[in-house]
Formats: sequence, C-alpha cells, structure tokens
Amino acid sequence: MSEQDMATAEEVMWAGRFITAKKRGRWEYVSRARNIRAAVILAIDEDIDGRHVVLVDQFRVPLGRRCIELPAGLVGDESADEDAADAAARELEEETGYRAGRMEPLGEFYSSPGMVSESFTLFHAHDLHKTGDGGGVDGEDIHVHRVPLAGLAAQVDAWRAEGYAMDVKLLLLLGAGMVA
Repeated sequence: MSEQDMATAEEVMWAGRFITAKKRGRWEYVSRARNIRAAVILAIDEDIDGRHVVLVDQFRVPLGRRCIELPAGLVGDESADEDAADAAARELEEETGYRAGRMEPLGEFYSSPGMVSESFTLFHAHDLHKTGDGGGVDGEDIHVHRVPLAGLAAQVDAWRAEGYAMDVKLLLLLGAGMVA
C-alpha cells in the first residue's frame, strides 16, 4: 500500500458478524468486526518427562482440512471490555483443559498484514494445571495434543504427511531449527 492509498477513504465492501471486507485505494483487505482482537497462547508444560507444548487441531473451513495450531481465541467477541489476558486464560482452558497459573503477555503481532488487519496478543502460559479434557465449546471439535518439544519437528512432519495444515505461528517453536 502506498501513502496515496492511505489518503483515500476506507470503504466497507461487506460486513458480517465477525469480519469486514474493506477497500482503501487499490487495496482490498479484511478486518475483524467490532474491534474484536485475538489472543494466542504459547503453553509449555514441564514435568519429569521434560518440556511439552500444548497444541490443538480443528477443522478450518477456509483450508478445507484440520489445522495444527497454538490455542487461541477471540477477545471481545462477547464483551467489548474483555481483558486480553482473561480471554487467553478462558480460551486455553476451554480448548485444552489446562489452566494457567499466570499469563505473561509477549506482545502484539500481525499474522498476514498484506491481507488482514487483525492483530493478536501472544501470551506465554505458566504453571499449567490439567482441569479437564478441553475440546472447545459449541461443537468446535478441537483435539488437544501435548507434544515433547524435543520431538516437535518430527511430529509436524508426521502431521503434514497425514494432510494437516500448519498454522504459521508454529514457527515460534520451529523457526530456529528450520535453518541449518
């Protein structure tokens, strides 16, 4: 996008309950409706067997298949004044069945800034305690995976071979090991 595009008024092309398609100058993009944000949770569990990351998979309609992801959810979709850390804690427990003793904010990030204006706040979940099975709410059909960090790259390869999509945020865990 150029500064000339930014000088043009933003035009709403279509608006739904959760997303809005917009145009500004020559640029078309999507944003979250009603200023909804997202929270993403990096949950690493440590025990006698070592360090494990808690991941989820769920069917993603835009991809047409299941996707391996860090747990995540919307902030403010039900209450405009919802705190991002509270939403992250709620989503972690709903999706994975783990409760965090503490949520540490790691900053705001943008997953695909050339197409989507949505940002997410990344949280590191500390002091995890298992409280249930997880799986989400309202038929989300979320599957929980607790994967040893030492074997994560091999597990990702196995999931790819099975046809799973991989969320770009997994690069947080794989990035350093992907460059030889």
